[in-house]
Amino acid sequence: MHLANILFRMGGSAMLLSTCRLKARFKLAHVERTLVGTDDDAYRCVYQEEDRDGNRGLSLSKDLMAIARDTLKANITAIAPFVLPTSELIKYLLFSAARKVLHGSKIRPYVPDFSMAFEHFCIHVGGPAVINSVQLGLGLSDEHVEPSRMTLHRFGNQSSASVWYELAYIEAKSRMRKGDRVWMIGFGAGYKCNTAVWVCTRPSLNTDGPWASCIHRYPLNVSKEG
Repeated sequence: MHLANILFRMGGSAMLLSTCRLKARFKLAHVERTLVGTDDDAYRCVYQEEDRDGNRGLSLSKDLMAIARDTLKANITAIAPFVLPTSELIKYLLFSAARKVLHGSKIRPYVPDFSMAFEHFCIHVGGPAVINSVQLGLGLSDEHVEPSRMTLHRFGNQSSASVWYELAYIEAKSRMRKGDRVWMIGFGAGYKCNTAVWVCTRPSLNTDGPWASCIHRYPLNVSKEG
């Protein structure tokens, strides 16, 4: 059991959505929502309830990481056809067919190269283990997950609100270019995994925002174990 204000730090963001192409800086290309709440274990893996003394807090199941992994896998399977280049989709289909023929005994599952679909990744900063798992599962480089690690170091676990702090980090580092694609990955109770794909149409001309006073100090060499 955890108190909510200890497990999560308060964070928030205000984003103005517009249909005006002249004012918008990003275009929303795709949204994918995966909810597995029909499974009892998934539904209760992050659950708010009272303990025996009547204190209300968050109960985290030991199965949380496994459920998060499976939910992300389902989300990726759903979004892959919309974002991956044809060459990666063909490789994935060929490996899947070979595993079925050989009953998966000798061929490892093929993990598509998502760096061919996205230039930037904003991963839910639930903790070092979450970032490590997503990095390993998707085969991402340390540079790809740098915004996530630095956001966790600077602002702590803000749940899915953290993806906007990561986007601000990328912009503060002047790494965003016109046409760059951003993949936001967030998790939440329910249990659910939501992802959003953005395309930059007009890079920011300034570094104002949550990183303005400290971006010169980053990146830091932080431990992957927290």
